[in-house]
Amino acid sequence: MREFTTSIEVRFADLDLYGHVNGVAYFTFMETARVKLFSKPFQELTRQGIFLVVARAECNYALPILPGDPLEVSIGVSRLGVSSFELAYRLHDGHGRVYATASTSMVCFDDRSKKSIAIPDQLKQLLNAEEVA
Repeated sequence: MREFTTSIEVRFADLDLYGHVNGVAYFTFMETARVKLFSKPFQELTRQGIFLVVARAECNYALPILPGDPLEVSIGVSRLGVSSFELAYRLHDGHGRVYATASTSMVCFDDRSKKSIAIPDQLKQLLNAEEVA
């Protein structure tokens, strides 16, 4: 999958007492971008009782995000396994300034059996695709 990039609006509620974006909000930004990317597959999988669960998340902070700073989140697949995959994120201003890099390990989970399952073919096709749908 080529990199998917989306703009994110920084809200007043994302700021902390120091006047910059609180570190916890970075994870919300990643979630927002991930939901935008996987919106249609999420809906289809959920109807089948299959969920994508964040098993691990980490973030390496580089620069603070200040009010008024442009924010884009780029996502790419960095690892594709049998029942899990890893997404790599770059939070940046779109002009070369990187605020943070991050990753999430995603696991395909069957709610009926309460176990992890192999990545469904429709999702695997998206993760392997050269173009983001």
